[in-house]
Amino acid sequence: MTTDSKATQTVPNNTVAQSELEQFKGRDKRRKSLVIVTLILVVTLFGFMLWWHFIVSQRERTDDAYVGGTQVALTSQIQGTVVAVLAEENQTVDTGQVVAKLDSVDAQIALDKASNALALSVRQFRQLKEQAAQYDSTLASRKLDLARAKEDLKRREPLVTSEAVAGEEIQHARDAVSQALAVLQQTEHQSRAAHSLIDGSTVYTNPAVVQAKHAFIDAWLVMQRTSIMAPISGHVAQKVLQPGQHVQPGQPLLSIVPLSNVWVDANFKESQLRNLRIGQPAEVKSDLYGSEVIYHGIVTGIAAGTGAAFALLPAQNASGNWIKVIQRVPVRITLNPAEVERQPLRIGLSAQVTVDTHDRSGAVIPISASKSYKSETMAYAVDLAQATAQADAIIAKQP
Repeated sequence: MTTDSKATQTVPNNTVAQSELEQFKGRDKRRKSLVIVTLILVVTLFGFMLWWHFIVSQRERTDDAYVGGTQVALTSQIQGTVVAVLAEENQTVDTGQVVAKLDSVDAQIALDKASNALALSVRQFRQLKEQAAQYDSTLASRKLDLARAKEDLKRREPLVTSEAVAGEEIQHARDAVSQALAVLQQTEHQSRAAHSLIDGSTVYTNPAVVQAKHAFIDAWLVMQRTSIMAPISGHVAQKVLQPGQHVQPGQPLLSIVPLSNVWVDANFKESQLRNLRIGQPAEVKSDLYGSEVIYHGIVTGIAAGTGAAFALLPAQNASGNWIKVIQRVPVRITLNPAEVERQPLRIGLSAQVTVDTHDRSGAVIPISASKSYKSETMAYAVDLAQATAQADAIIAKQP
């Protein structure tokens, strides 16, 4: 009995010791796990702080951004009635493409009148040359008449003392000299008047002919402008042009939007501007494509005032009911043209802009205009040489 009792007592003691050992191992394992979790949290927090300090705090972000672009309002240079519309809404047009035509009947009549006036001015110039030559011949004849009258008077005057010639005849001779002198002076004035219109000029440089030539070129230009051309390449928008419509110079007919030249205007809060500089890189995400497409660009300009300052009705903060509102300033982001070409944007689309402000050495305000900026059109550069050649041909064929 004693031996069995001792065996019975030994078994529970071993079980208790093993249970305590397992509890100790469990506590040690939990302690190690807690230490590991704590270390992970500390490292994560430290990494988050580094990420926030070196990355997030060096960026400025806004959701108040929209895609902008050039909107060219197409107008007519002359008045007239639309007879043809050759472009539709959302159609793509190229620079110099004819998008509408005006009635050219009146312009053609004016061009014909100018052509006839030019031909007439050439003939009048040549007529003046003939008249000047005629007056020159008459002037020589009048000089001979005066010389002859003076000779007659000279021969008769010595005979007065001998009464060989009547006094009346001497008076007639003197009157003939005066008359010949007056006729000579009249012819000289006529000759100078004729020469004043032609001397020092040819048929191509005569003022009257040149004026008629310029009138012809003006009429030729009006004829050319009956065809309304697109000044730039782009998409047609806001078309109000219809056949039969009478248009005036400067009246908007439609808009052309070049989608290859778009940018983003990001409206940053005034508190975000302290770190923004010209030339800083930016990332742009459009709601059209989502976060899958990221456009890259640079800050190229910061507006000279807030949106409220340039509003049609600026706020009057001097009034008694004043509430402070955080103002926003438009910042221009120029996009990478290659990326825009691959993923086209539309004017007015929403965007999210993030500007990397690590490099703050740039200027807040551009010192001078960008030399790379160039905005011009050659669509209205008419070939005046063609009009001049036509005018010269009219001059040359006149008799």
